[in-house]
Amino acid sequence: MTYTAAAVLGVLVAAVLDLFVFRVGLLKRVVFWATYPIIVLFQLLSNGILTGRDIVMYDPAAILGWRLVYAPVEDLLFGFAMVLLTLDLWVWWGRRGVA
Repeated sequence: MTYTAAAVLGVLVAAVLDLFVFRVGLLKRVVFWATYPIIVLFQLLSNGILTGRDIVMYDPAAILGWRLVYAPVEDLLFGFAMVLLTLDLWVWWGRRGVA
């Protein structure tokens, strides 16, 4: 599986979990989309440092080749999936009284 396929799969799984399994519905909330650019800014900053200095390198055959601030666009997809799933679990567990 390529990095691209894994990233797309990660987004799809996170979206299905958000909408149909946990039923949190963050993807439907304006506040999620209004604050997400803040996360993207810091993700691009950290990815830019890590990939720009060759601390993290990617196999060109496993990615699309499109880069944003040195990092492959697939990193944005993975980041989106991780943030969405983390917030979903936070809300889901919070609704169940998990401290």
